[in-house]
Amino acid sequence: MLNQVWSEPTTAERLLEDDQKLYEVGHTWMDENRLLGGYDRERHAAVNEQGKIVGYAWSWRAPWTEPGYLCNTLVVDEAYRNRGIGGMLLRHITQWAFKLGAAALITEIWDDNEEARQFAVKRGFAIERHAFQSLLQLQGQEDLPAVQMPEQLGLRILTLADEPGDESEHKLYELYKESLVDIPGFMGEVPAYEEWLKWYLQVDGYAPEHVIIAADGNVFVGVTNVLHNRETNGMYHEYTGVARAYRGRQIALALKVKAIELARQHGAAYIRTDNDSLNKPILAINGKLGYVPLRGSYRILAPLENVLTSLNQLEPQAAD
Repeated sequence: MLNQVWSEPTTAERLLEDDQKLYEVGHTWMDENRLLGGYDRERHAAVNEQGKIVGYAWSWRAPWTEPGYLCNTLVVDEAYRNRGIGGMLLRHITQWAFKLGAAALITEIWDDNEEARQFAVKRGFAIERHAFQSLLQLQGQEDLPAVQMPEQLGLRILTLADEPGDESEHKLYELYKESLVDIPGFMGEVPAYEEWLKWYLQVDGYAPEHVIIAADGNVFVGVTNVLHNRETNGMYHEYTGVARAYRGRQIALALKVKAIELARQHGAAYIRTDNDSLNKPILAINGKLGYVPLRGSYRILAPLENVLTSLNQLEPQAAD
């Protein structure tokens, strides 16, 4: 079901691996502003008479999630849509969220999926941000813009495989901490180091030799982390960031050029990335490199009271 809606395919093994990264026991609290903090999760499946899972809803928050919010995934098998299953699953999630004391639900939908948008709007959700996917096809794409490489700027280029270990990962973490919060639309807090390793660095497709770093001496000042999806023979820009004091020197552009060269060395068919619509510098870089805009996604939010009210009006029978 997830592969019906996700842009990059997943596997049962990948889902199990991600599930095992999660906290086993929920622990939430209300902070000084009476907003939900801490972590917890809830999952529901809709099953037909033959025992086949036809719908799935997963709601969660991590310690670094924006106070008051719960993040969500809700999907219904294409063959079983428009039968009330989505509303039933959303009701279960909403009731759980109400018990926790959450203020709002947050999720994402594709910007070209009008059916999903209508479903969400009718149940109290509103569009909060717009992000774009971009794709660079590598076959037949040879020319890259002339750009000063980090070496020409007095910097050195390396990968995490060149300098592995805890010290390098901590230096990367400090760079992420500074640059993540400057991304338009970033919410919540930067995760603690151990959680950052699991959810931001060592994710599916990760390899130390694919983490390209620009360094000023021993200080890491720029990074791009490229993931390899062997099933599709594609690469994905998980993250590109530059320290504030080093911006404006085309370091991000140079790192992305290095990533394209790396992808060609692997014989990858494409590189895909996602960017917020307000992240003009990165969007300009992608355009310069030949990335073609694809469909985007909306981040949608809903105050919990709005969802409960809408569900009671639309699907009162779903309470069972």
